Amino acid sequence: MKSDLEKDGDEMSEKEMLKISVEEFSRLQDYMQECEKESTAYKKMKRRYIELKVILTASGINLTELDIIKE
Repeated sequence: MKSDLEKDGDEMSEKEMLKISVEEFSRLQDYMQECEKESTAYKKMKRRYIELKVILTASGINLTELDIIKE
């Protein structure tokens, strides 16, 4: 079985990686909205949120519409 990072023996394209990152960023924010900001879970999700925000911004993705947490 191939991993999510492989497609017919090739690595995932940059476009596919960005699509997955945008989806993860959006899904993560949904989860964050359901947690208390002082919880351990929220703090761990926030660390991933920041990582994804840096990756997407560096890739030229405009997060104005996507970023509902805005932290």
